[in-house]
Amino acid sequence: MRQSYYVTITDYRGSRHFTLDQLVRRVIAGAAIGLAVVMVVGAVSILLLSNKVGSLNGQVAELAAEKENIRADKERLAGQRRELEREVRQRSRELAVLGTEVQRIETLVGLESSNERPLARRIDTAAQTAFEKRLMLRSIPSGFPVQSGRVTSDFGMRQHPIHDHEALHGGVDLRAKRGTPIYATADGVVEWAAVHQSSGLGKMVKLVHNYGFSTIYGHLDEIEIDSGSYVKRGDLLGYSGNTGQSAAPHLHYEVRYLQRRLDPSPFLRWSLEEYDVLFSEEDRVQWESLTEVVRTASRTPERPSLQQVQSLSATSP
Repeated sequence: MRQSYYVTITDYRGSRHFTLDQLVRRVIAGAAIGLAVVMVVGAVSILLLSNKVGSLNGQVAELAAEKENIRADKERLAGQRRELEREVRQRSRELAVLGTEVQRIETLVGLESSNERPLARRIDTAAQTAFEKRLMLRSIPSGFPVQSGRVTSDFGMRQHPIHDHEALHGGVDLRAKRGTPIYATADGVVEWAAVHQSSGLGKMVKLVHNYGFSTIYGHLDEIEIDSGSYVKRGDLLGYSGNTGQSAAPHLHYEVRYLQRRLDPSPFLRWSLEEYDVLFSEEDRVQWESLTEVVRTASRTPERPSLQQVQSLSATSP
């Protein structure tokens, strides 16, 4: 006869009796169920992690391919940059040759630099009347187009602030906060008063003056005059801004003579008090013949009206 052991469990509901074999079977069954649950959960977790690892491996492969493409693009761009630098050097040599040829042609047609001539032979400023001087100061660009102006970038070769390469700066940059009034530096007619895309100057005004001079005012925020209108020296043209290829608000100002860019610096300083500064520093203009034209025009029988004389006399240079 098999000997059995009983286990009695007593609580408030009474007593229950179990044989030891029944208890062991229940414990084993519970453990088996728990193990099965753990195995199922583990299998699902492993499957999910495997999918995640596969996805990450795919992303790593894509990043590696993208990195390789970036490296290839970098090498291609570096090659293009070397080619462009070589082309720029070649163009610079060609421009140097052309510059020599232009100087030779200018000499032939009488536009040669007048540095070798004494200043007294180029222009006798002492012989000019006050009326002639004021007339020239109104007709030829003089003074700053902005009040309390200060040059922040000079005329000549410089590192382009946007494209980061060396290029000719065909004018000067003047410090001017956005909305600073911009004034005409000489009497003239408005040739352009709109956005100028090809130059990168954004909203731009170009004035054409007497004797072959013109001025350009770039990166404006607002333009207050129309193309074709006439302006006097000191008239409002617009307000400074940051339009076009510009890193910060300022005014780009150019002075041209027969479409050739001149350094605006002596024109900015030119005034009745410093009247000789322009003629001594800018020698690409035939000042002697120009002043003779002004003198002849001012002494013709058709004299200026009293109102014109008073206007010129009252003009602050």
